[in-house]
Amino acid sequence: MRKQFRDTVLDIGKTDVRIVMVFGDVSVYLFKDFQALYPSRFYNIGICENTLISLGAGLSSQGFVPFIHTINPFITERSYEQVKLDLCYNGFGANILSCGASFDYAWDGATHHAYTDMAILRLLPQTEIIQPGSRHELDVLLRSQYADGKVTYFRLSDHPHEVDMPVKFGQAVVLKEGHSKVTVMTAGPLLANVLEACRDLDANIVYFHTIKPIDHAAISRFRHTKIVVVHDAFGLFEAVCEVPDVRASYYGLPDKFCSWYGTLQDIRKKIGLDAFAIREHVLRKIQES
Repeated sequence: MRKQFRDTVLDIGKTDVRIVMVFGDVSVYLFKDFQALYPSRFYNIGICENTLISLGAGLSSQGFVPFIHTINPFITERSYEQVKLDLCYNGFGANILSCGASFDYAWDGATHHAYTDMAILRLLPQTEIIQPGSRHELDVLLRSQYADGKVTYFRLSDHPHEVDMPVKFGQAVVLKEGHSKVTVMTAGPLLANVLEACRDLDANIVYFHTIKPIDHAAISRFRHTKIVVVHDAFGLFEAVCEVPDVRASYYGLPDKFCSWYGTLQDIRKKIGLDAFAIREHVLRKIQES
């Protein structure tokens, strides 16, 4: 997905001279062409995440459109105060693009795990929270939102799904709808596991790439059903529960730190977010309904 980030920015950067890249010594090698073409618009500041946000705010105040990029927990959890005050409070628009979603860096342990980012950033006024699940989603949403003057957070993953679907900011996608009493709602790359788990189950499936603003109409459409939010992070469930009169439950992360190491697939299996475990949970919900 980072390669799509590179390709999209390289394309729009040809005509939009306001675009400035602010990097934290991550993914720099991917953007060597941008740096060669526009050396005055590329800053690799190093491993100082708070400064990345503050610098981005300063650039935004002068009319530039910053793209701020580094590893997820360091640019979201560590730099939350700077995002809150330097960007949001001052009304300076910027694009924050993280890498290392959820357990993408499974082998690096809890310091690099990231699952609270969307939940905390969506609480800040006038933010936009986007969890693209595929390269196509990222391309469309980056082009549509990058210059809208808001703080827009893009949660990138190195494990995208391959599902083709229409993409429009703020609109959920109903992938499966019948007469089921159970609706599974999910977001991001985990969609691949959800589709495999539910392929022959009597369950509606609704997919979100935009976490804020959440698509209230799509959620309300299924409020007569039991909604199961299957997600490998926090933020989507809380957004779904903002819609009045919904019956929603969360299936995802346990209430404890992940202290295991391995691959993303290893961790998903350990915590029950592999296709088999998701299927078992949804099947129980169907049987209970």
